[in-house]
Amino acid sequence: MTRVLVVDDEPQIVRALVINLKARKYEVDAAPDGATALRLAAERHPDVVVLDLGLPDIDGVEVIKGLRGWTRVPILVLSARQTSDEKVGALDAGADDYVTKPFGMDELLARLRAAVRRAEPVGGDDGLVTVEAEGFTVDLAAKKVHRDGRDVRLTPTEWHLLEVLVRNSGRLVSQKQLLQEVWGPSYGTETNYLRVYMAQLRRKLEVDPSHPRHFVTEPGMGYRFER
Repeated sequence: MTRVLVVDDEPQIVRALVINLKARKYEVDAAPDGATALRLAAERHPDVVVLDLGLPDIDGVEVIKGLRGWTRVPILVLSARQTSDEKVGALDAGADDYVTKPFGMDELLARLRAAVRRAEPVGGDDGLVTVEAEGFTVDLAAKKVHRDGRDVRLTPTEWHLLEVLVRNSGRLVSQKQLLQEVWGPSYGTETNYLRVYMAQLRRKLEVDPSHPRHFVTEPGMGYRFER
C-alpha cells in the first residue's frame, strides 16, 4: 500500500487530504511543520510527500533540500505561492511537481499518482541496456548513472527525463513530448519544469554545465541527447 506524508499547517486542508487519500486506500501520515515532516519521513519512509511551502518553522524549500540529502522520494509541492521564481526555486531544490492553492482534489490526486508512477521500476528495455557517453555511463536496466567510477544520485524525475532523452539519443525530443512522457498527459506548457531539470542534469553530468555537450537545447523546440 502506498504511504503518503502530508505536510501542511492548515488543519482543514490536512483533513480533506487525509479523508480523500484514505478513501482511495492510501496510508497517510500528517505533519504540521517542517521538523515533524523530516522526522516522520525518516521514521515512516513514505512513498510520496505532499508538502506545503509556507510552514511555521522551516521554509518548505529547506524541507525539500533536507529530504533530498538522503532520499529520492517523490515530492509534490502544494502552495499558495504562485510566482514563477518560487515554483522554480522549489523544483530546483528537488521537488517533482507543483500545485497551487486553491486546488482541485481530482487534479491533485492525478498528479500524486503520476509522481508515484515515475518512481516505480519500468519493465522492458528495448534491448538497450547501457549507454556510454564521454565521462558517464547510463545503466537503463539498473536505473543508475555512473560518473568517474561513482554512482550519481538522481531523483525519480531526473532519471525519467534522462531516460527519455537517452532512449532517443541523437534525436530532437520536443518540449511537449518530454513534459507528457515525464510528468503525464495533462502537461504540455510547463516549460519551466524542463529548464530546471535540464539544468540539474547538466550540473550532475556535464563537464562544463554552462556549455553542455550532451544535453543540447534546441531553442523553442526541445532537447537532444548526444553521446
